[in-house]
Amino acid sequence: MPAPSSDFSSNESFEKTNAGNADVDNTDADNADKTIVIVRYGELSLKSKGVRDRYEQILKNNIQQMLEYHGVSFSKIQRDFGRIFIHSKDPKAAAAAALVFGVVSVSPAYSCVSEPDKIVSLCADIGEKMIQDGETFAVRARRSGNHSFTSNEIAKQCGDAIWNKLLESGKAPAVDLTNPDKEVFVEVRQKQSYVYSESIKGPGGFPTGTQGKMVVLLSGGIDSPVAAWLMMKRGVEIVPVFFDNEQYAGSIVAEKAIENAKVLFSWMPGRKQKIYRIRNGEYMEKMMQTTGTKNICLMCKRFMFRIAGAVMEKEKASGIITGSSLGQVASQTAENMLSETYGLCLPLYHPLLAFDKQEIVDIAQKIGTFEISIRSNGEKECLAVPEKPEVKAVLTAAVSEEEKFIFSIDEMIQKTVENAEIIEIKI
Repeated sequence: MPAPSSDFSSNESFEKTNAGNADVDNTDADNADKTIVIVRYGELSLKSKGVRDRYEQILKNNIQQMLEYHGVSFSKIQRDFGRIFIHSKDPKAAAAAALVFGVVSVSPAYSCVSEPDKIVSLCADIGEKMIQDGETFAVRARRSGNHSFTSNEIAKQCGDAIWNKLLESGKAPAVDLTNPDKEVFVEVRQKQSYVYSESIKGPGGFPTGTQGKMVVLLSGGIDSPVAAWLMMKRGVEIVPVFFDNEQYAGSIVAEKAIENAKVLFSWMPGRKQKIYRIRNGEYMEKMMQTTGTKNICLMCKRFMFRIAGAVMEKEKASGIITGSSLGQVASQTAENMLSETYGLCLPLYHPLLAFDKQEIVDIAQKIGTFEISIRSNGEKECLAVPEKPEVKAVLTAAVSEEEKFIFSIDEMIQKTVENAEIIEIKI
């Protein structure tokens, strides 16, 4: 399956030399390894202590699962106030951790004890290695805990030490605190301090599993995988439900939907996942015998909602996610969306409702589903779409069409769910 885009990871290889433990006093950058990855999170810190502790533990577990999924070796993952630290010599550790929902940013870092001379020496060695002749630099320091120095004081000392080290090596130092070519970051905590030069952006949001489970109406198209990913970013575990319209669908549609699901699952590895493949051909055939041609899309979507509701109950999930974007296709006009769900009591989530197409495409490219979604074998993907579908359905249009059915809708729902193919996947 395609790998998630590096927009949320790093293309850099973090160089390592001799082995070392992150808790050891490493004061020489030539002999020290980046054996610590600093993981930062955002919204979790706003929660009450009990909730925060639970969310942090889930985030820690999710980081471990992501590292294992990417084959990253590590010795320990530890929580500290406001941070999670990964002890690893593996250069892939930071990039893998940056793919975890709930992570705001990560930095591969050098470590030393929180003593001014040790911090200053480490900064000087790192600065000398990374800052080239003629480049400007700045030192950014932050501190937590009780120390004999302030953040500004340690930043100034580190800056002076880097300046002198550059002079000794024959380079011409220059400071620019506004727009420097290179930045050295110092994070001082009570016992250990960390020095680093880059931050890799993570997806943010909440850790997967903190906001329950939802069913997602997943297709082989561009929109629904993006909608699922955005809800996953908010901490939701997903159960994809794919509708196979059989004789009314192109041969490539099911393949693309399943591949999209696998890519989404790669963003929350370490779990047994399942996909519901709903055989929808019988309903489509019987529905089209009585439904007015222009309302076929309306009635197809309404049945999807009904089936998703049944799967939601079966899975003990708490909502249904759709890829609807207002006005994008016939079934997604405001009037049609109201008619499709009229009389149905379902918790529907439409994360793409206000997104335009290019915004959706941009996210699809970042998360790794775009190339799958645009794949084509030249076939029309839905053969049931009428030439002129309804775009302004009256409120009771879908209910009126169901009243014409010559079959029991409840029995059709039960039969369809019972006959669903459940594809189990371990990522």
